[in-house]
Amino acid sequence: MNEVKLKQLLQSYFIEDIGEVDITSESIFPEDKRGKAKFYVKEDGIFAGSSIIKNAYSLLDSSVEVSFIKKDGDFLQKGDVLAIVEGPMAKLLTGERVILNLIQRMSGIATTTNQAVTALNSSHTRICDTRKTVPGLRMLDKYAVTCGGGFNHRFGLYDGVMIKDNHIAFCGSITKAVKTVREKVGHMVKIEVETESREQVLEAVQANADIIMFDNRTPDEIREFVELVPKHIVTEASGGITLDILHEFGNTGVDYISLGFLTHSVKALDISLLA
Repeated sequence: MNEVKLKQLLQSYFIEDIGEVDITSESIFPEDKRGKAKFYVKEDGIFAGSSIIKNAYSLLDSSVEVSFIKKDGDFLQKGDVLAIVEGPMAKLLTGERVILNLIQRMSGIATTTNQAVTALNSSHTRICDTRKTVPGLRMLDKYAVTCGGGFNHRFGLYDGVMIKDNHIAFCGSITKAVKTVREKVGHMVKIEVETESREQVLEAVQANADIIMFDNRTPDEIREFVELVPKHIVTEASGGITLDILHEFGNTGVDYISLGFLTHSVKALDISLLA
């Protein structure tokens, strides 16, 4: 995770939350009043967000000391302590809510991703995320996915071409869309095409797409479509795949399954700060 960008994000979050001053904490505690607090979990899950705790407190007060008991990607049991922080009491409490909001969300994403990887139970197919993230949190959301054992899809519109149904409709065909893009982007940029039928898959293969997505297809359809795609072209399945039915896709042979619910339907992991 890019720590320069992370610090910029944290600064904006603190500006939003603190405004001019944390009236409560600054009124109660003198500057020289130091204390100790611990982050602990109240339910099982996967931890993500150690950089949040470290960098957030560093921004608020460089004298805050952070000792980690758990690292990103560790399995957590109810009652486990994640980290211990020691420093000016006012600063420990000022940073509490922003830090908890972020690590609860990130750990929730990591936990759900881990559940998806376990449910899929495949030695070949990888779980990956999508762009269905909250604006401003994408870097954190996608990092959390990796903590849970998943992989990242493209980060934005800028780092990979994805030709979807509307692109194809407006352009006229998959063949024309891929050809037009190939003439304009560099050789380092991958081109993915979204398909919904056997005919579209064959056209995408003929157009020499780098990645072919099977959109909203059943496991049986995916098995059929995978056989049509040469091994050098990466395959992906997406759309309508939930945690409950994920196991049905485990032996389809597809390379990746992208899941929007990893980040757009987050259940935060219950974490608290206790002085």
